[in-house]
Amino acid sequence: MHEAEDLGADIVFNWDHFYPLYGPDDDKHLECWTMLGAWAEQTSRVQLGALVTCNSYRNPDLLADMARTVDNISNGRLIFGIGAGWFQRDYDEYGYPFGTAGSRLDALAEALPRVQRRWARLNPPPTRQIPVLIGGGGERKTLRLVAAHADMWHSFGDVGTVRRKSAILAEHCADVGRDPAEIERSVGVQGDPARTGPALLDAGITLFTVGVGGPQYDLAGLRRWVAWRDSL
Repeated sequence: MHEAEDLGADIVFNWDHFYPLYGPDDDKHLECWTMLGAWAEQTSRVQLGALVTCNSYRNPDLLADMARTVDNISNGRLIFGIGAGWFQRDYDEYGYPFGTAGSRLDALAEALPRVQRRWARLNPPPTRQIPVLIGGGGERKTLRLVAAHADMWHSFGDVGTVRRKSAILAEHCADVGRDPAEIERSVGVQGDPARTGPALLDAGITLFTVGVGGPQYDLAGLRRWVAWRDSL
């Protein structure tokens, strides 16, 4: 995290899972929001957040309070990344009802206004209007939630996928009376930035997220993408 900040990363994300998504099933792993509070204290420049926190794991009002707290600790550097959730082992091991993809998305739709209302009532309030990032690519429900609530949208896919889903997002924005240009696009990237970066940038992507693994972190890819960014 310190090295990523020193290298020039703009944002440092963790994830909100209770077990690793790859490698040994029970490898070392720590809780997301406790970690973000520590990062807020230990960094000074980078923005930080979860990519993304799972709506199912915490009461929305509590989650809003936790986010407000990290925002204050960091002096206004939190990005509130959130999604509907999908990793069934987390749910089963911690006793959360897994439901269906549809029910989890419905719960997210109900939670987002609650988070905003709680932020408006907290004392002290957030230091700024906390940017909301929604992760996911579901074309009927997720992208409509992005249009209605998000400042940032994160997805995965090649340039063709990004362009197609961005067009669908624009349709949802028209339905809710919103300018799609207000929503920053983010995508997960890997490989050679000189090959894939320009086309993604032309497709409207301005936030490129680079996985660094863990618990043994490899920042080689981050170095390449930061160097490409700085060369523009």
